[in-house]
Amino acid sequence: MSKPTTLRDSAAMRWTALLLLALAMFCSYIFMDILSPIKDLMQETRGWDSTAFGTMQGSEVFLNVFAFFLIFAGIILDKMGVRFTAVLSAVVMLVGAIIKWYAVSEAFTSSPLATWFTEHLNYIPVFDELGVSPFYEGMPASAKFAACGFMIFGCGCEMAGITVSRGIVKWFKGREMALAMGSEMALARLGVATCMIFSPFFARLGGQVSVSRSVAFGVVLMCIALIMTIVYFFMDKKLDAQTGEAEEKDDPFKISDLGKILTDSGFWIVALLCVLYYSAIFPFQKYAVNMLQCNLTLTAPAEDSFWASSTVTIVQYIIMLLVAATGFASNFQKQSGRRYSLLCLSIIALVAYCYMGYMRQSAESIFAVFPLLAVLITPILGSYLDHHGKAASMLVLGSVLLIACHLTFAFVLPMFKGNAVGGIIIAYTTILVLGASFSLVPASLWPSVPKLVDAKVIGSAYALIFWIQNIGLWLFPLLIGKVLDKTNPGVTDPTQFNYTAPLVMLASLGVAALVLGFVLKVVDRKKGLGLEEPNIK
Repeated sequence: MSKPTTLRDSAAMRWTALLLLALAMFCSYIFMDILSPIKDLMQETRGWDSTAFGTMQGSEVFLNVFAFFLIFAGIILDKMGVRFTAVLSAVVMLVGAIIKWYAVSEAFTSSPLATWFTEHLNYIPVFDELGVSPFYEGMPASAKFAACGFMIFGCGCEMAGITVSRGIVKWFKGREMALAMGSEMALARLGVATCMIFSPFFARLGGQVSVSRSVAFGVVLMCIALIMTIVYFFMDKKLDAQTGEAEEKDDPFKISDLGKILTDSGFWIVALLCVLYYSAIFPFQKYAVNMLQCNLTLTAPAEDSFWASSTVTIVQYIIMLLVAATGFASNFQKQSGRRYSLLCLSIIALVAYCYMGYMRQSAESIFAVFPLLAVLITPILGSYLDHHGKAASMLVLGSVLLIACHLTFAFVLPMFKGNAVGGIIIAYTTILVLGASFSLVPASLWPSVPKLVDAKVIGSAYALIFWIQNIGLWLFPLLIGKVLDKTNPGVTDPTQFNYTAPLVMLASLGVAALVLGFVLKVVDRKKGLGLEEPNIK
């Protein structure tokens, strides 16, 4: 067996490079939803109603959509390469995170900056006329300033997303690339669960509520993400020195490509599927904990009991990591005995986790199971698509599951209010299935793009697809907040909202995605695009 000649030839080194990039994304996913599980506390301590909360949450992608920053990020990546852009994205995310932390801190509320934000940004010419302003008159000053920080964070986060994908291609081309991408996605998704458990934990630490503590936790994680990208910078630089290659670059985004892409029916099907599906998932995450608080009968455990202690949070998180690690590892065991042993251990740990969530009577720890099934099945789906195909059919199945889950939350879960056990069982089951559908669609959607779009414009097509996706990620958190306030007039208790209308709206996105999935199957059959064929011939 020949000795490795470069870092990339060493399995340990290339997986270390992946781990550095994946951990940076893991940290960014935690910060992305850091306020989602404490929406009720934001209303109680900072006066953010659902409209203010939704407007702030939607601001994350505002500059990507309206200042076309996504396109600029692609150009920066093309001109400066993976390692520079990875570090730059982490710096931008950290700056945005620090601003958001200061905005929700006690120090901001009595500062001259708070007065300035109260008196200004109440009217933004053109944006107000178009109804797309990131601020509005009467929006709390802390929410306005937090939105400014979140916009900056969002620029770095999207830049990091496209940079990590390029980095994986660079280190894993011709090797275990699908597995590497699936592994990165699985670890990043665990960030959502981590956020759901630890954000409320830090906000209520020591019995005194402080929402800024949660955001400070996120800022520390963004510092860690920056360190990870700096270490990756030196690894990547050494690889280039060994290979003597210049950094791999795609063709830059060209305005002349637009005509070719926009007249391609395949592009529009993928872009619309993407925006519909992601708009029904990511904005929902930002309200999911509050939705459960409103629909479940939760009785806080006695203050002196183990279930109310801070220790239980740590124990539950360790069990969650055990669920994820054993479930993920079971996919890569060649011996069936070892594979099924790990799978059984994962299932036992998942049941233990769910039991602890029930005993804690905590909406945030209940929703934290969301990515766990996704972590388990992502490698299975990737392998199935590689060897058996059926990408278009998976898109259809994912859309059906999405519709079923949102309608269950809208109509079935409220029927179990008052039934402490039944409601939580329905909630756990629905959340796990929604997490599984979250794996189905991206795993089949992204590998299908090269089959639908001309290879010469693939880089530009991806940039446009991400831009269109970001329109949905900006619009729907804002819409959910507005619909929630309109359909709950006079409701001041943040745990008493009726979520039926927003959930039906999200389910309708799934219906539209389902119709497009069937259209895609027809187009595939007529044009012979090969979407149902395996990736490995």
